[in-house]
Amino acid sequence: MPRVWRGAHWRGTAISIMTPDEYCQDVTARSRSSFYYSFLFLPTQRRKALTAVYAFCREVDDVVDECKEEAIARIKLAWWREDIKQAFQGQAQHPVNQAIAHYKESFNLPLEYFLEIIDGMEMDLNQQRYADFKELSLYCYRVASAVGLLAVEIFGYRNRLTLKYAHNLGMAFQLTNILRDVKEDAARGRLYIPEDELARFNVTVADITQGIHNENTRALFSFQAQRAEDYYNQAFAQLPEEDRYAQRSGLIMAAVYRNLLEQIRKQDFNVTSQRVSLSALKKIWLAYQTARREKLRYLRSQATVQA
Repeated sequence: MPRVWRGAHWRGTAISIMTPDEYCQDVTARSRSSFYYSFLFLPTQRRKALTAVYAFCREVDDVVDECKEEAIARIKLAWWREDIKQAFQGQAQHPVNQAIAHYKESFNLPLEYFLEIIDGMEMDLNQQRYADFKELSLYCYRVASAVGLLAVEIFGYRNRLTLKYAHNLGMAFQLTNILRDVKEDAARGRLYIPEDELARFNVTVADITQGIHNENTRALFSFQAQRAEDYYNQAFAQLPEEDRYAQRSGLIMAAVYRNLLEQIRKQDFNVTSQRVSLSALKKIWLAYQTARREKLRYLRSQATVQA
């Protein structure tokens, strides 16, 4: 790891000395994201590399969510864009980018994916509505599929079909997020439900912000959930068996997110008056179950090959 740094310089909290890895771990742990539970079953170096990627996503996402002035947010994103480029020259300033610089060669992390993520975050400054799913797809690719493609490089793969799996799984995750957070996002002035689909199901933005739950919103959100489910199914159909065990962290995340989607269904797609979530205990249990199932599947496949 290149150097230690003074934590207060970056976050204005109590002064402490951290390595870039420790900083990334701190960002990830404090986020309480569902992704955190999938990291626990990775070997140390892969876990640290994925934690650095996640911390990068968290930091640039916070730029857009926490900056009240658009001009300042744009300046900060431009700074991140330049610093991640510098990371690939070994000259990053931010500890997250220093950590990424440390792992980029070991895990073949392409700079272009990090730039796509920043471009995706910048889309939130450029537009708050999406005319149709084609427009929304670009946003989902940048903020989610690009992350999945980085994760695949860290996990390791032999078959290039695994890249298609990562792309579609990222789409599924983002569509699930959109459904879960629809009211919260609308309150911020952002809506990730395509406008042509709002019109098709006769739902207005006011219906969402006011927490209306009726036949129209139920049909609209059921449609969104089915689209997410279709992407999960496409992803799993494209994952080669030879890469499945290496990609188990992604499968853990899929188990958590699909369970979230199932909870939304059980609540009759009522996402405008309440935010559906899973407890930490439930996420841990799903992670454990999935990791155990995938290990048994891998061991059976190895036994078959040896026989």
